[in-house]
Amino acid sequence: MAPSSGGSGPADVGRSSARGSVGQVFDEMSVGRAHVVAGSVLFIAFVVEAWEQVGLVYVSDGIAAEFGVGDAQLGWALSAVAFGMVPGALLWGGFIDKLGRRKVAVASLLVYAALALLAALSPSFWAFLVLRFLSGVAFAGVYTVTFPYFLELLPTRWRGQGAVALSIGFPVGTLLCIGVSQTLGAVSWRAVAVVAALAGLWAFAILRWAPESPYWLAKQQRHAEAAQVLRRLGGAVAADARFAVDDSGPSGDIRSLFSGGVRRRFLLLLVVSFTFSWGYWGLQTWLPVLLQGKGLSVSDALWFVAVTQLVSVPGYLLAAWLTRRFGRKSIFLAFVFASAAGGALFGFATGAVQMYTGNLILAFFSLGAWGIWNTWSGEALPTGLRGIGYSWVTAAILLANTVSVPVIGALMDGGVASSLTIGSIMVFLVIALLSAIPIQETEGRALA
Repeated sequence: MAPSSGGSGPADVGRSSARGSVGQVFDEMSVGRAHVVAGSVLFIAFVVEAWEQVGLVYVSDGIAAEFGVGDAQLGWALSAVAFGMVPGALLWGGFIDKLGRRKVAVASLLVYAALALLAALSPSFWAFLVLRFLSGVAFAGVYTVTFPYFLELLPTRWRGQGAVALSIGFPVGTLLCIGVSQTLGAVSWRAVAVVAALAGLWAFAILRWAPESPYWLAKQQRHAEAAQVLRRLGGAVAADARFAVDDSGPSGDIRSLFSGGVRRRFLLLLVVSFTFSWGYWGLQTWLPVLLQGKGLSVSDALWFVAVTQLVSVPGYLLAAWLTRRFGRKSIFLAFVFASAAGGALFGFATGAVQMYTGNLILAFFSLGAWGIWNTWSGEALPTGLRGIGYSWVTAAILLANTVSVPVIGALMDGGVASSLTIGSIMVFLVIALLSAIPIQETEGRALA
């Protein structure tokens, strides 16, 4: 945001009479140890988030066998956390802008840990389903806040690369989940669920090592605390500095999301988030089953999923490098297009080589695109609306996750050919591609 009439530019922010923005301080800031520490803490938090989303997919046979349910009911059980996270994201959204990024992350993880542990001990399928739903409501807070939180701790020119690097937590969490499921899963699916619940105790690491967002502190007129955090992050700011803040209205005001200056951008974010998530998650959740339908054994299917997660890591790294050189929009569009092409090749494969190649292309580019989208969508809204706006974006993603899983499970139960099922999924990626085109570029721009 540009300074108000009282300021003269970034160099003046350290003087108490200046009215430069927090974003201008970050424009002048380099990456230091404090960024690495905070980033590492939030990276592990995202590993936990990724783990929870796929945590029971790889032991789903044990759940189905113990509770005596079919694919459709199992699909609802697997997506219960995501389903709970839809209203949970909207519930936590206002708190993110009103209570702060760190408080929401810590509270969300601790409540989730308690509810997820109860779910792991459930005596019946319906108790398990309800508790998984409630743990999803609790978990939505940290899931929604992690990326906006991290973006607000990074120097401007490193936001893209840093946030995309944070996204690597997804394949790391998936790989850890596969490893745990293949060891503890032999004992019981409940053991895997207990380990996932205990991971929620990482909340204490966030409380200890991740500072509150200086953007949020300044917006709340807590300028001294904002200055303290900026100095901790390496900014040259005086203790009595005051900062210009965005003029989007009261923090967490949902009506402001539909104001003339924000509405179109916000609605586009919702459409891209929903369709992109359906296109990716609908395939990812049922990938082991689809691979088995193409002739792979259960163990071979899991190993192939693990390989695709490994392949996605260089996809993230390439996306991080390219987005800094060419911007968010062009690289996101290119990666989504390549993802759709890979998914189509996988869906209509007539041989093993085409199947493997298509899925590896899909993994490489789709997860790289997710890294960019996590960054881009978090940057598109002003500070006072970033929490609540991103919560709606997250809710759209989770709604797609929730609905796509049982819908695709029902298609498979109904005997629909896997090529048609996968083809229908790819249509959503195309819609996401077209809807992202009008969204403004944010590379190299200070956060509002």
